[in-house]
Amino acid sequence: MPTRSRRAQTAFSLVELLVVLVIMGTLAAIAIPSYRQYLLENEYALAERDIAEMSMAIERFHTENGTYPATLAALPAGLATTDPWGNDYQYLAIEATPAPAPGKIRRDKNMNPLNSDYDLYSMGPDGDTQTQLTAAKARDDVVRAGNGGFIGMASEH
Repeated sequence: MPTRSRRAQTAFSLVELLVVLVIMGTLAAIAIPSYRQYLLENEYALAERDIAEMSMAIERFHTENGTYPATLAALPAGLATTDPWGNDYQYLAIEATPAPAPGKIRRDKNMNPLNSDYDLYSMGPDGDTQTQLTAAKARDDVVRAGNGGFIGMASEH
């Protein structure tokens, strides 16, 4: 009866290695999309937090000065000026003098203005937006609506 060498007994076969690679590939195919979704949700949460902090700073500015700031640059240093996707946060003082053009004010599905004091929003991961929230380019935006009563994704408003 032939004897096998110790070396041949401890090695993996090519089939065993391929099975392990297929299993690892399957696990990666499941884990990577879940991890990307987790990162995206964190980015949205960060944008919502930034908008809430800027809203408080804008309200503080309004209380101290009796008017809303013309730009976000008038707010104290240390606030985020760009969203998690690298785009500048968008701001429009609606109660400013002179009043902004009506076409610049963001609107909900019924064409009602989102806010009566000021608009503050992120253009979302795609970096593109439109004034009406039901438009395809605006669905991923993070918006402040209802004069601060809602801060979240435009698709959820």
